[in-house]
Formats: sequence, structure tokens, C-alpha cells
Amino acid sequence: MSALDLFAPEIAYGPGTPVLRDVALRVGAGEVVAILGGNGAGKTALLRWIAGLLPRRGGLCLIDGVQVRTPREAVARSVGLVVQDPNDQLLGATVREDVELGPRNLGLPPSRRAGRVEAAIATVGLTSLADRDIETLSLGERKRASLAGVLAMSPRLLLLDEPTAGLDPAAERALCDTLRGLAAAGMTLLVATHAIDLVPRFATRALVLAEGHVLADGDCRDVLVKHELLVRARLRRPWPVELWDYALKGRVPEATLTLEEVLPCLTTASC
Repeated sequence: MSALDLFAPEIAYGPGTPVLRDVALRVGAGEVVAILGGNGAGKTALLRWIAGLLPRRGGLCLIDGVQVRTPREAVARSVGLVVQDPNDQLLGATVREDVELGPRNLGLPPSRRAGRVEAAIATVGLTSLADRDIETLSLGERKRASLAGVLAMSPRLLLLDEPTAGLDPAAERALCDTLRGLAAAGMTLLVATHAIDLVPRFATRALVLAEGHVLADGDCRDVLVKHELLVRARLRRPWPVELWDYALKGRVPEATLTLEEVLPCLTTASC
């Protein structure tokens, strides 16, 4: 697991206007942070800046106390990035061949590569498709394959950009289970997402971006109930919170951010 400390006075894709300003962030080893915001809020830019893919305009990014400035340095500090469009990341002919590319580029011998590849493929539930051609996979299967390719490199800090985009409900639930499992194993995760209803299923901390700044950073159960804040960020509250607000005219019960938490409240008087 890895700890992240960063301060970025400006984050931009090039010489133009910054997307984000004055971003200060500390993520402890093993934390799972959801990065939230509307389109253009800077979620992707923040992840790419951490991974060394955007030019630095001052500031610093420390992984376990070591400065990271370039993609090579990020890989050396066990940082992995899963991009939103898997077609931008998948290079191998088959699932197994693609997942093996990362360990091979790390210079691992075949015996060590094989174990990592099979474990990563199993983690994302693609064992039965390991020898399938990439071009025959569905979008959801491609997204899982791209995640497996990064997991095979054994990252300690995993950055994911909209990992649930384009997935069906079953695949969404499976991915949330996978993310919780990775966190339980000690991996640190930063997940950029619009899927506000899924956030409580895998994250405990929420970072809200809007208007070029960090608007909020705190426990999911504190941040995700703040209507004015989320509207300002072009978001909404999870549907259970909206439900209780409508039904109870503003009296929102605590700890009801998921369906599993809502159901007992519908059958008992405990909420």
C-alpha cells in the first residue's frame, strides 16, 4: 500500500488555462477515495497529473515520501492508471497476451509473469475468456481486461477513471466487489466517477471538484448528503438520500446510502 501527498498550484493539459488550482491532498495507505464532479471538473486531469502524464507547473507529488514527476517515476513507485476508454489501453491480441505486457515490460522472468497474469485475470473474473481475442470482447469485458493489465503490475496506488462507465448493473456490482477486495488487500485507490449511487459501495471518502477547485473532502456519509454542495458541483445525492428527503420532508436518516441500508428502514421503525 502507498500513501500519497500532493500540492498542485495548477493542473492543466498544456500551456492554456488550468483545469484545477491549489489542490492539496493527502491519501493514507489503504484508503479508497471517490473523486466526484461534473464533466470538465478536472477528475481525469487530477489522475493524470498524479501519474506524471501532465506537465508540472510547480507543486509536488510524493508517493511514500518520494517525488514523482514522470510516468516512469510513477511506475517505479507502483502507481497504476486505468483509463476510461479501454481501447486506449489494450494492446495485446488476446486477454492473456495483453495482461502479460506490463509484467514483461517490468523485466520479470516468465515464471513470475505467469503467476501475476493468471491472478490478475482471475481477480477481474475473466479466466474463462483469457484466450479470447480482444476485438471480440464486449465493452464491459474490455474494461475488466484493462484493469487486469494494470493489476498484473502489482500497483500499490491504483488510479481509475470512470471504471463503471458503460457497464451493466451486474458488472457494476462485480466491479464494486473487486474494488472492495483490492482495498481489503491493502491497495490505495483513487476512483474518478459520476456513479454517485455506487460510491458508498466501495469508497469511504469523497473528494468533490468544481469551479476549478476542491469544494469538499471528507467522509462519504458527510459529503454525499449535502444537497447544495452537490448541486454546485453538478451532481446529486444518492437516490436513498433523495428518497428520504422527499418522503420525510428533510429528515434524512443516517446511514442510508445504499439499498441494503434502506430496506430495514422500510420494514421497521428504527430509522
